[in-house]
Amino acid sequence: MSAELSGGDDQGDAPRLAAARERLIVALDYANVGAAEALVWQLGDDISFYKIGLELTIAGGLDLAADLIGSGKRVFLDLKLHDIGNTVERATAAAAARGVSLLTVHAYPQTLAAAARGAAGSPLKVLGVTVLTSYDDADLAAAGYAAGVTDTVRRRAGDARDAGVAGVICAPTDARMVREVLGPGGLVVTPGVRPAGAAVGDQKRVASPADAVRAGADMIVVGRPIIAAPDPREAARQILSELAGA
Repeated sequence: MSAELSGGDDQGDAPRLAAARERLIVALDYANVGAAEALVWQLGDDISFYKIGLELTIAGGLDLAADLIGSGKRVFLDLKLHDIGNTVERATAAAAARGVSLLTVHAYPQTLAAAARGAAGSPLKVLGVTVLTSYDDADLAAAGYAAGVTDTVRRRAGDARDAGVAGVICAPTDARMVREVLGPGGLVVTPGVRPAGAAVGDQKRVASPADAVRAGADMIVVGRPIIAAPDPREAARQILSELAGA
C-alpha cells in the first residue's frame, strides 16, 4: 500500500483501503478496446474490478474480459440478459466458464431462475436488474408499468432473493430498501454513483460513494467520474479514499 494512495504512512489505513478496492468497480464505458486497455494500464494496481457493458462487449469486450481475468483482475459483464429460459441459462453458463465474476440479468422471475441454473456450481454471481438509474416514476408509467420505482424495485429484489441469485443491481437511492428485502447475505451493487460536484449526466437517482455504502451497497460502479476526469487515476484514488472512510 503506497503512501501516495493512503495520503500518509499510517499502516492503519491499509486494511480500509484494501476493503475499498473490493468495493469499487470501474465501468469501461468505451466504444473500443484500445481506449479501455489504456485506462486499465493507467489505473494500474489501484483498481482490480472492471465492468464491461453492451457497447464494449460488441466492440471486442469479451476478448478484453479474458485478458483482464488472465491478469488477475475481476470482470463484471453488464449484459442485462432477458430472453427465453434456455437461452439465458446457456448464456449464463458461458459467462461462468469464462471466469466472469458478476453478470446482470433482468429481474423477471423466469429469467432469474434460468440464470440461477446457469450459474449453479460456479463462482459467478448473478445480479437482477431492478429499475435502471436513468428511470423515474414517469418513465415507468410511460412504459406501461402500474407501479412506481419504489414498489417495482422492492418486488424485483424479492424476486431475485426467491430465485436464489446472488443479489441485485439498483440505484444507490434504493440500496437501503433493497438491503432490507435481501437481508445481510444478499449482494447489493449500485451504479449511478457520483462524487460531490460530479455531473449527474443522464442519471436520475444518484448518491455519493460513501452514502451508497452507508445505505447498504456492497459494491459501487463508477464510470464517467473516473474515465472522463483529467486525471483518472487521481479520481479513482479520491473515490477509494472516500470509501475507506465510509
